[in-house]
Amino acid sequence: MSTALPTRPVLHSEWIKIRSLRGTFWALIAVLAATAGIQVLTAAAIGQAEPGSMGQDPLFAAYYGLLFGQIAAMTFGASALSAEFQNSALRTSLTAVPNRTRFYLSKMVMVGVLALLVGQITALVTFVAGQAFMGPYALELGDPGTYRSIVGCGLYLALMSLFAAGLAAVLKSGTAVLSLLIPFVLLVSFIVGEASGGVAQFLPDRAGQMVMHLSAQDGLGPWAGLGVMALWAGAAVFGGWLAVRRRDA
Repeated sequence: MSTALPTRPVLHSEWIKIRSLRGTFWALIAVLAATAGIQVLTAAAIGQAEPGSMGQDPLFAAYYGLLFGQIAAMTFGASALSAEFQNSALRTSLTAVPNRTRFYLSKMVMVGVLALLVGQITALVTFVAGQAFMGPYALELGDPGTYRSIVGCGLYLALMSLFAAGLAAVLKSGTAVLSLLIPFVLLVSFIVGEASGGVAQFLPDRAGQMVMHLSAQDGLGPWAGLGVMALWAGAAVFGGWLAVRRRDA
């Protein structure tokens, strides 16, 4: 098994690939820009209008911009993998790294590490910058749940990127993945949540976002919810590994 683990040269090559893919790299930057930018604009516009103007849960409201930033995270993960299925790129990659498991794990490690790094920066900047415009309703670092929510937000963005990356490895198309995930997160999850009660707590986005709530929602605790999200992401990554192992280059 150790012969299939990522090595430094392979990880470096994956970093070069991501950096050279303009759309993928800018999707990663957009995670921070969209999440923090929309949070600041919204807080500046309505944050001091009245208590609860950005949502009944003040802690979760501190990450309103995440609704848009998570789309960028999905795009990053999906495009990083789907690029391998264009213009015979997979054949070239497997020529350089014949061990498919090493190749796939290296790509997933690089996607996960970059998404986690940018995710944690995004979470901190979004919280601090957004609360600066909340006036008397602002939360301070150290208030109940704040540190947990910042760490959890970064982890959520990383898991969402890996979830999309795993699905892209299965479907061989970033467009197909985004066509499924974006409506699911923005519409289907909300509709199912309203209609099905407790079942909705196990949907990937709803479960993962529980770590950013002030108190437990729908029965799942903050870390349990993130754990459910991790299971979704893990299943997608595992499915992608099976697909890459069996697929013709």
